[in-house]
Amino acid sequence: MPDTPASLRPLLPLWAAVIAAAAAGGLMDLAYPDVAAWVLAFPAAALLLLALIGRRAGGALLVGAVYGIVFFALLVSWTSRYLGPVPWAALSVVEGALTAVAIIPIALAYRWLPRAFPGTTGRLLGLPVVVAALWVGRELFVGTWPYGGFPWARIGMSQTVSPLAPLSSWIGVSGVSFLMILLVAMVIELIRVRAWQRPVRLALPAALVLAMVLTPLFPTTPSGSLRIGAVQGNGPTGYFDAREPYSVIQAQAEATAPLVGEHVDLVVWPEGSLDGDPAEDPTLARRLTLLATRLDAPLLVNAATARDERYFNTSLLWTRDGSAAQLHDKRHPVPFGEYVPDRPFYAALAPDLIGLLQREYTPGTNAPVVEVDSVKIGLAICFDVIYDDVITAGVNAGAQVLVFQTNNADFRGTDENLQQLSIARMRAIETGRSVVNISTVGTSQIIRPDGTTVDSLDADEAGAMLEDVELRTGLTAGVLLGPWIQQLLMWGGLGALVLSGWRARRR
Repeated sequence: MPDTPASLRPLLPLWAAVIAAAAAGGLMDLAYPDVAAWVLAFPAAALLLLALIGRRAGGALLVGAVYGIVFFALLVSWTSRYLGPVPWAALSVVEGALTAVAIIPIALAYRWLPRAFPGTTGRLLGLPVVVAALWVGRELFVGTWPYGGFPWARIGMSQTVSPLAPLSSWIGVSGVSFLMILLVAMVIELIRVRAWQRPVRLALPAALVLAMVLTPLFPTTPSGSLRIGAVQGNGPTGYFDAREPYSVIQAQAEATAPLVGEHVDLVVWPEGSLDGDPAEDPTLARRLTLLATRLDAPLLVNAATARDERYFNTSLLWTRDGSAAQLHDKRHPVPFGEYVPDRPFYAALAPDLIGLLQREYTPGTNAPVVEVDSVKIGLAICFDVIYDDVITAGVNAGAQVLVFQTNNADFRGTDENLQQLSIARMRAIETGRSVVNISTVGTSQIIRPDGTTVDSLDADEAGAMLEDVELRTGLTAGVLLGPWIQQLLMWGGLGALVLSGWRARRR
């Protein structure tokens, strides 16, 4: 099935491609919470791919920039909640620019592969596979660079409540992204070659859809339960919240009071649940010890700590003996939120905003795990939930349940918490572990390994959840194979693109 020059021309004129890219960005945002219309991720991806077909690098750069800026501007509009439009615009433009650069290889694949491999198999299978692999490569690029990246918006994460979510337990979130784009790109090519004239060609995409929808959860093994209390204090934990001394721990203690006298193995407080470092504040330490004694259970709390003249965002397991021998420091402090990279440069651009961030947090290196009654608990602090390496490290270390502590007070009334909660839900499915997601201000939930909700606390209200949380052992294929699948897709896609470029030139 040789390609004619006409088949390599753009399907859409540039002006129409730009409009399609903007529409794709808007539709893609609707696939994520608050709307969470997951099915819209498919037409959104289709619109973007159609806008890229036949484009040269310059046109692809423009199309990608429009898509990326529109998508991120809508998705992360919560960044403007307190700090105004400058951080929001900066993040949207930077992520949009990175998306634009990383989309160019997809456009090149549409130009080179049909010439390099003009047969039916190359057109209907080879091209969609390479396009899908390059899409995953784009997600990994944006998710790791610069300053650790921003892996918030992988298309696979939009499927938390869809029938495709169990796939993550077999191939990881990036594997879900790959299959979604593979299906979209395959359908586009089937339409372009008028596949309805030979219905047998429809068998492969039909089989792919059935496999994606009918795949069950990868099995893990139940291993008992741990009675966990999770407390949402709804205290003044925002950056600009007015607060009195010890008002944060007071709010948490009051919300914890209903758990006193109950049988409980562990009580979990959210990120930012203390007014200071209990190692430096005897009053905080005494109050925590008294509460742990009254509860007859350890407290998993979180505070800013200082050690060796460095600051850390630290979760501490506070026990009745008045100490915290087990702790975990946040692995990925948020750039421009918890530290300022290249401070002199950015301070010259926005001195007032950069001047607000006086404390520089250091990335942690200790394992994201604590142990209670011989049960290992995997941890992720706030935005660390979006980084695969943190989740994988906890589960590989033997975690039987996952606890995610977060502080969403600076994003009250926005979609941020619901987006983060959706990611937490996907982590439960991907790892085959129960998840306790506890926020300072909500929404907080206890989630089963299949992604369903056990208990919930609404936003902007104080309360406590107490549940026998199921423990699981065994690693899912998504945990074991996910990192390898990512690397295979990224480098395999780039390798196939280089090969097709060389072969297209020779032909």
